[in-house]
Amino acid sequence: MSLNVSRRSFIVGSAQAGAGLVLGVSLAGCATDEGMSSDTSMPKKGLEANAFVSVATDGTVTVQIKHLEMGQGTYTGLATLVAEELDADWGQVRAVNSEANPEKYNNLFWGKFQGTGGSTAIANSFMQLREAGAAAKAMLVAAAASSWGVPASELTTDKGQVFHSASGRQIGYGQLAELAALQKVPEKITLKEPSQFKLIGQKLPRKDSGKTNGTAVFTQDIQLPGQLTALVAHPPRFGAKLKSFDATNARQVPGVVDVVQISNGVAVLANDYWQAKTGRDLLQIQWDDSKAMTKGSDQLMAEYKDLAKKPGLVAVKTGDVDSAFAQADKVIEAEFEFPYLAHSPMEAMNCVVQTKQVGGAYQSAELWYGAQLHTGDQMSVAKLLGIEPAKVAINTIFAGGSFGRRANPASDYVLEAAEIAKAYGKDVPVKLVWSREDDTRAGYYRPMYFHKLKAGLDSKGTLVAWQHRIVGQSIIEGTLFEGFLVKDGIDHTSVEGASNLPYAIPNLQVELHTTKVEVPVLWWRSVGSTHTAYATECFLDEVARAAGKDPVELRMALLTDQPRHRGVLALAVEQSGMKGNSDKNKAYGVAVHKSFDTYVAQVVELSKSSSGFKLEKVTCAVDCGVPVNPDVIKAQMEGGIGFGLSPALYSEIHIDNGAVRESNFHDYQVIRMRDMPKVDVHVVPSTEPPTGVGEPGTPVIGPAVANALAAAGGPVERRLPMKTPLS
Repeated sequence: MSLNVSRRSFIVGSAQAGAGLVLGVSLAGCATDEGMSSDTSMPKKGLEANAFVSVATDGTVTVQIKHLEMGQGTYTGLATLVAEELDADWGQVRAVNSEANPEKYNNLFWGKFQGTGGSTAIANSFMQLREAGAAAKAMLVAAAASSWGVPASELTTDKGQVFHSASGRQIGYGQLAELAALQKVPEKITLKEPSQFKLIGQKLPRKDSGKTNGTAVFTQDIQLPGQLTALVAHPPRFGAKLKSFDATNARQVPGVVDVVQISNGVAVLANDYWQAKTGRDLLQIQWDDSKAMTKGSDQLMAEYKDLAKKPGLVAVKTGDVDSAFAQADKVIEAEFEFPYLAHSPMEAMNCVVQTKQVGGAYQSAELWYGAQLHTGDQMSVAKLLGIEPAKVAINTIFAGGSFGRRANPASDYVLEAAEIAKAYGKDVPVKLVWSREDDTRAGYYRPMYFHKLKAGLDSKGTLVAWQHRIVGQSIIEGTLFEGFLVKDGIDHTSVEGASNLPYAIPNLQVELHTTKVEVPVLWWRSVGSTHTAYATECFLDEVARAAGKDPVELRMALLTDQPRHRGVLALAVEQSGMKGNSDKNKAYGVAVHKSFDTYVAQVVELSKSSSGFKLEKVTCAVDCGVPVNPDVIKAQMEGGIGFGLSPALYSEIHIDNGAVRESNFHDYQVIRMRDMPKVDVHVVPSTEPPTGVGEPGTPVIGPAVANALAAAGGPVERRLPMKTPLS
């Protein structure tokens, strides 16, 4: 194997010129079971203690990472768990991608299924990887005890060394590795108490290295011998099908090797990207629009509003909402609109596939890409090729973001790559590449939603009734997750964040209308909370204003039985400087929300002047249980805040006559560096089991900004993206 070094050469050259770096780039073996490390040499294995941990004779500790690293810090977090219990030297720990194997590397929360999502990587691995590290340490200690002829109980470990204080001897793990491999795997192990942690809770250098100097390997870097690049012409409208095509002109493009029909369009195969793109642009295609979508976003939203006038399926009900409203002294109502959203990871979709046939029958397939749902993708490709899932090998590579896009139960782009290879028919590697425009116009989307809320107050301004009606598409129906995420017609992900509202309201009802629309939809970073948190937290501020109460004090009063909500809210308020601030040119907005069992509160500080409003600062408090790596947690909160600001301020997918209007970042806007406010993150110390941080920072920022804007005298923004410009 060799790498496409054009981009890399540039980056490396730049780095060398600027900082005098000397880099060794591995071009061989980078798609082996050693993962996609940029190490130039692989350490000699001595102890392979279990599926997750091996110790080489030079002392290198290799940790198999079963989850995708897409920027969220999985490499660092999971390696920390192993290194902690192993008492490894952090500098000698390396992380590599594991093979795709649900028998060994399943997500423990998902049954026998390997995949990354729902902010579960650390949470499901916390005990498993600590136990793996502790088992390896026990075997190393046993080896030292055997070698020195002393009881294992007299030995201690630290930084990759075993010590015998009575004799003053010490020995490195590497020297013990081969002898340790002969020891029995311990049947019982003892894990550290939190007070004994040396690495967990510390800021450690990240293990997903190579992203700033060009040595990290992404799918676009894969260049196998004889590899072809494929681009697909997809139907411009949802539901349209291919009627006919003329590839005469496309085939005349130098480098174009073939043009093949697949189920979702026409693929052009060429020696490189630009040849394939040029050929695709010259295709003459007739689309069958007889069953294509004809509606647009505006029409759909109008239909959603009509639907919300009727009761939906009841997701949760406490007390008697109808009676409570009938007796209420004041009733407040509000409606919120949320558009379709694209995921827009910086690295658009791509996948390399290599098939193997014998006598015209497929025997196996090997794939290289940022795999997020390994097991689902194996099943999809296997079904297409008529082979067993175990015959589909996946080499997981770093992914340049995902935000849910790569965790597609339909395996859309992965399956498309395999379908192209099958249609071409020859066992040569094929790299499918989606352009930014392809993913913006033919991808999967966060559904559009409409929310209708109503609250009742008694004569003292006490919140006594709450009704919340949601209208939108299900992202789960028809997928392999339907069995446990859709109950009695209620898609849990459509109402999460609303059906589990933490506030103590005696009469509460949440309803759902699930719509059937041709637009392909998918979870988007923080899933249901992307819209429910905005609707509930903004509406609660409206309730506070109607009741004449302080929004923070109202929340605290309603969160009496929710200490972790109260904890992050109090911390964020305290650190923000909000309390007692008398500067008339400043305004503050708060929001608090739990998603994926992580509690986040944010306080937004806005300044106002004659020229408008400026987003000055975000103070964030997060309680995610044991903070495995506070620096990664802070980074995830910062990233989640930036990600959440995009739909709050700019992002929107419009659909006109069944087609997406936007195409690229010039018309599907996300925040730029200049838009990012100062962010101050505070992590709550905790001994609770760790939860995820990849998503929970996102839902809170939108309502916090909206509440600050309203507090500053601006409008109440009930439709996203907001219309009020912020600088």
